[in-house]
Amino acid sequence: MTRKKVGYFDGTDSTLLTALVCDGYDTIPVSNGRDNHGRHVRLINDKNRVDLLIAYVHKIIAPEGEDREESDVVFEDLFRICRILEIPLLLEIPEALQPRAIEMLGHPPDIVELVDPADTLRVAREHLARA
Repeated sequence: MTRKKVGYFDGTDSTLLTALVCDGYDTIPVSNGRDNHGRHVRLINDKNRVDLLIAYVHKIIAPEGEDREESDVVFEDLFRICRILEIPLLLEIPEALQPRAIEMLGHPPDIVELVDPADTLRVAREHLARA
């Protein structure tokens, strides 16, 4: 049986990732295109898919205008990938900021869950138990 895989963006809490590894899951760095922290998230497909993605909101909001680079991930791209491949996406954001994030992200699809950082490990374990 293959181990389940958790893709994570740069900056994800190391204690969270260590707990997931100790639970028997593989953790795989993914990049938003700018930070080069592992495989570019746009390259995830059926053959190399992960079972769960964890990110912070600032990792999926690309700069606007002249500051945007061709490789930058925009949240719409990531949401589409997650919907097509049926990969749950946990966005870590303090509960007090979640209403604003929902507005910024255009009311994310059901595959995306905004989670307070204090709850991320519990929610990740719940998703992985169902996957």
